[in-house]
Amino acid sequence: MHVLVTGGSRGIGAAIVRAFAARGDRVTFLYHERHDAAQSVAAETGALALQADVASLAAVEAAFRAAPPADVLVNCAGIAHQGLISQITPTEWDRLFAVNVKGIYHCVNAALPAMLARQAGSIVNIASMWGQVGASCEVCYSAAKGAVIAMTKALAKELGPSGIRVNCVAPGVIETDMVRNVPREILDALAEEAPLGRNGRPEEVAQAVLALADAPFVTGQVLGVSGGFVI
Repeated sequence: MHVLVTGGSRGIGAAIVRAFAARGDRVTFLYHERHDAAQSVAAETGALALQADVASLAAVEAAFRAAPPADVLVNCAGIAHQGLISQITPTEWDRLFAVNVKGIYHCVNAALPAMLARQAGSIVNIASMWGQVGASCEVCYSAAKGAVIAMTKALAKELGPSGIRVNCVAPGVIETDMVRNVPREILDALAEEAPLGRNGRPEEVAQAVLALADAPFVTGQVLGVSGGFVI
């Protein structure tokens, strides 16, 4: 099986690459700027690393031409923005949606021809619990991840008759580079709000992705990996 992961050079994406590679799947991953990190993950896992900005249709199409057809597509590439809505510029807003939402549109369309030809495939999108319940000072990010959840459900209905499953993972607070600027006391307070009493690890999100990728009668679902933060 061939798995294509976007945003695979670090954090949750890198954990997903490692998880699929560890069980013997062929893996290709896309990355944008972190060349050294990407090469490190590729050397560790044997995965093929391809540089592409998922917000660019031309870059995505070129990357998919260079990769084998994907049996599983994991849309993990994403960026965040923290601050009041009045503090995010129109350019920042557009860029966040271009990566987090339009990037999925580009990658799904690039993967679909081969999946439709086989009448089989699995797509797993990475959203966020903030797309389910919203987060103060993360309005743009919450809106984009809410869009990812809606896309997942709509695509599941559209592609199910063709044998293609579409599911979504909604992580909670995961200890990655994305939260590196969040003060430790805030992270600790968020951990206390989760019934399991801690924040998550990238590997735990990767386990959920593998489960959804393999589940033959599951589609259109949002699987929370938040330690029970959202129930």
